[in-house]
Amino acid sequence: MSPSLHSANALGALSQIPHVPSSWKLSSLLLAALPLNALGADQWIVATDLWGNTNYQTLTLDIQGKRVAGILDSAPVTGALTGRQLQFTATESDGQVYHFDGRIDDARMQGHSDQPDTNNHSARATHAFRAWQVPSRAAATPQLHTFTPTDYSNTFSADRAPVLVIWPGDSVQTKTLDSGGVDEKGITRALFGNPQVGPFFVVGAEPGDTLAITLTSLKLNRDYADSLDGVVGRLKTPRIAAETTALGEPVRWQLDRARGVARPHAANGALKNFEVPVKPMLGGLAVAPGFGYPPFSTGDTSDFGGNMDFNAVVEGNTVYLPVQQPGALLYLGDGHALQGDGETTQWALETSLDVVVQVELIKRHSIATPRVESPTQIMTLGQAGSSDDALRIATSGMLQWLRQAYGLNLSEATQVLGVAVQYHVANLAGRSVGVAAKIDKAVLKSLPAAASTKPANASSTGNK
Repeated sequence: MSPSLHSANALGALSQIPHVPSSWKLSSLLLAALPLNALGADQWIVATDLWGNTNYQTLTLDIQGKRVAGILDSAPVTGALTGRQLQFTATESDGQVYHFDGRIDDARMQGHSDQPDTNNHSARATHAFRAWQVPSRAAATPQLHTFTPTDYSNTFSADRAPVLVIWPGDSVQTKTLDSGGVDEKGITRALFGNPQVGPFFVVGAEPGDTLAITLTSLKLNRDYADSLDGVVGRLKTPRIAAETTALGEPVRWQLDRARGVARPHAANGALKNFEVPVKPMLGGLAVAPGFGYPPFSTGDTSDFGGNMDFNAVVEGNTVYLPVQQPGALLYLGDGHALQGDGETTQWALETSLDVVVQVELIKRHSIATPRVESPTQIMTLGQAGSSDDALRIATSGMLQWLRQAYGLNLSEATQVLGVAVQYHVANLAGRSVGVAAKIDKAVLKSLPAAASTKPANASSTGNK
């Protein structure tokens, strides 16, 4: 199954990510090592090394005695198990066949694959592959997992081993650092640059699905935040640029958690009595980027999310991200106590947070750009190198949402957009500009709902 097939059909479930690093061996504690006679409709994640670029795929196996059947992404699989040696063949809809020969050791498998050459399908090429078995679900009901990070990621990457395996409907309780890598006790735990917790592997997530992340709880866990004075470069006129040359200095803010307010620490003059209500948010929320993309810095954004710094990513709201890798591989971090539109001083009120998120999965539902849903609004986020491009992406995403969730044709969707859309500047501080398109749900309540896109194990739809 060639990389070109994945790019041609994102819904075809061909999943590819870079080479399985040796650190994945450390994650074996997360995996339930099942005896071979217990294998029945088991799921594996297969990583095939294509000349240094690893193609990740989802393999579902049903082993009955020596006979093997199943699916590799969307391709039917047949094969045989002899002792611990597993041989199987996957046949694509175009007739191309892929042979795998591997040895199973507990929850691991490795071997070689014979596949069509990526440039000449009449030729064959041999590639090494590895695989790990997705553990069986321990409980039928959604679980709350408490996860204490011991290390952090400065990239959004498919290379990094999952820190935890979770299922749709499950929740994760964890802690994030501030953008400088400092924890709730004031101790540096990671390199600056928005270090992230994760990734979390969501069982069943495949390219072409949508991950729904509800921010159940975002709580301050320390009494200060750090920011800057000054104005980001995109906002500077020549006069402001000249006047602000001495700015860009750190500003410590005091967080009064009991009263829920923030104020500049030891301020005097006009700001002596200035204070604002806090509104904790996550600056970083992302899934791993798809095959063909390198790891992204945790300062960057794309259609997978990233360092969105969108101040609607707050407690009670749900963020929707397009799955691009098996398991989605969810990252989160970069806590803010408060941020105005655009993050105009380069830093928001950067702090650490206690976080609880719940993860749901919408199968076979593809979205083009990150979405956010609050109790009163639907929002799409455009992120690009210019505000014009960000506006276009946000608008396109909103038109897609109106058509998917409310059954509108394109003409009808543009009419609703024309009378109801609001545009907000989400982020100006990163390498990308973020623009959000928003529509109040009250305006949409008279529209018919389209076919349900209900998340797995969820009781609500995208129209809540």
